Amino acid sequence: MNFSDMFGSSGQSGSSIKPPDMKKVKRYVIIAVIVVLALMIGTTSWYTVNDKEQAVITTFGKVTDVNDAGVHFKIPFGIQKVRKVDVNVYHRMELGYRTDGSDQLGYSVVANESKMITGDYNIVNVDFFIEYKISDPVKYLFSSYDPEEVLRNLVQSQIRNVVGSTSVDAVLTDGKEAIQMKVRELVTQTLEIYDVGIMLTDVKIQDSEPPTEEVISAFKSVETAKQNADTLINQARAYANSKLPAANAKADSLTQNAEYLKQKRINEAIEKVAMFEAMYSEYKLNPDITRSRMYYEMITGTLPGVKLYIDMSEGGVQKLLPLENFTGNDLINNTTGNNTSGAPTEGSGE
Repeated sequence: MNFSDMFGSSGQSGSSIKPPDMKKVKRYVIIAVIVVLALMIGTTSWYTVNDKEQAVITTFGKVTDVNDAGVHFKIPFGIQKVRKVDVNVYHRMELGYRTDGSDQLGYSVVANESKMITGDYNIVNVDFFIEYKISDPVKYLFSSYDPEEVLRNLVQSQIRNVVGSTSVDAVLTDGKEAIQMKVRELVTQTLEIYDVGIMLTDVKIQDSEPPTEEVISAFKSVETAKQNADTLINQARAYANSKLPAANAKADSLTQNAEYLKQKRINEAIEKVAMFEAMYSEYKLNPDITRSRMYYEMITGTLPGVKLYIDMSEGGVQKLLPLENFTGNDLINNTTGNNTSGAPTEGSGE
């Protein structure tokens, strides 16, 4: 075998393998690129927003739309960007402590946030927590670099302002509610001025205590004494409430009795006036007889038990008439006695 045969055979064998079709290769590459682009566009052009969120859409860095819950379309390749914000969620922020579980109690103390001075120049440790909502997602994202930090500094400032004008007793005992309300009012007013898209919903004092154990013990004793005083006051009020109905009933009875006696006296006075006027009318008709009768009645009233006789002498003959009460029956009994004829006894006058 010579070289020509070898080359000839090799040439024939090489001519049996067909070269690849470049058109088909290009077509497959184009199809693959199109599929990849379609997948990229399909996966990056749609987004979903849940019911707790709102989506802020920016086109080339400028806010162009705000979308609520649902499925939405955006332009891919970074032309439009979506930033989701939890607007229907209550967010919590802690001041003076952190519930990160770094110690046995499950929280750690942040002394530079909790330590404050009161209006009467006492030092206390006050721990707060606040709740807030995002009221405007656009302002929340773009009106400040860190709106939560703005809120934290603002709340700390107003807390120190309010605690600094409150006595230590109020901060540690019964003034917490008033402090919370005042801080919330001041922070809300200032947030309206800053307008960072955050709305404060609640302010609560988690704990307030003096910085030393001795002072803590003393204030606990004061608090216990106040609670005991409140208990005794409530017991006294309950006792007073149990006795008041009976006292009111007795007072009403006495008042009604006094009114009855008053009316009785008035009626008696009216009756006596009527009797006097009637007697005066009789006196005007028969003054002598009426005068004598009044005189005799006065004598019998002044000298009770003494029998009175009227001496009516005519022509030298004495006639004694016993005088008793004009309205009684003793006159008949005393004048008759053993004398059945009813004639007066002579010579028996007193």
